[in-house]
Amino acid sequence: MALPKWTDERTEALTNFVGSESPVSQATVAEAADSLETSTRSISSKLRKMGYEVELASAAGGRSFSETQEATLRAFVTDNSGQYTYAQIAEHFEGGEFSPKSIQGKILSMELTDHVAPAPKVEAVRTYSEAEEATFVQMVNDGAFVEAIAEALDRSVNSVRGKALSLLRSGDIQAIPRQENTKGASNVDPLEGVDVPSMTVEAIAEAIGKTARGVKTMLTRRGLTAADYDGAAKAAKSQ
Repeated sequence: MALPKWTDERTEALTNFVGSESPVSQATVAEAADSLETSTRSISSKLRKMGYEVELASAAGGRSFSETQEATLRAFVTDNSGQYTYAQIAEHFEGGEFSPKSIQGKILSMELTDHVAPAPKVEAVRTYSEAEEATFVQMVNDGAFVEAIAEALDRSVNSVRGKALSLLRSGDIQAIPRQENTKGASNVDPLEGVDVPSMTVEAIAEAIGKTARGVKTMLTRRGLTAADYDGAAKAAKSQ
């Protein structure tokens, strides 16, 4: 089956999906491919053509574990059964040398998942009422521009773009609405007016029209802390 062509709408949807993440991880590439119903190769190729730096698939597998590290990890997980999540294990093990995904994959292969604590569920914050969502979907189906939707719902353009991405993922709309005015680079701070400390990453992402990964990258770069993500600590750790 032939892959779908890159229309303006699909390209804009991909750009919104990636946000400010750099380099774009293979995990994000896979999520984008699933959302846009195409291949990871097509996503990676398109992003590189648009000037994005994309993580190499060969590098996405992470570091390998030595026999000593595997034994140490096994002991750590079993001795602290049920106490740590994958992310917390990654922080404590080998000085944070391995990513949470690498740790998760290794623990899965060692069949020790029962010893890992479940990650705390972050309650989703509804920023649009059901009535507003219905209006949003109807306006998108009627071909309204982003600016018109923003005016009708008294929201920012970034918020509308973020909500559109969310509705696209859920299948409620089939394409991201287009912006009427797209020329010229915007110098507006996407976090301007956003109460970062009181909001979750997902809520911020929806409010400013970015992906959760993009928001985390932004928070880390600026050393900001959200309700469920400590960008300041992450930034300090990377120095």
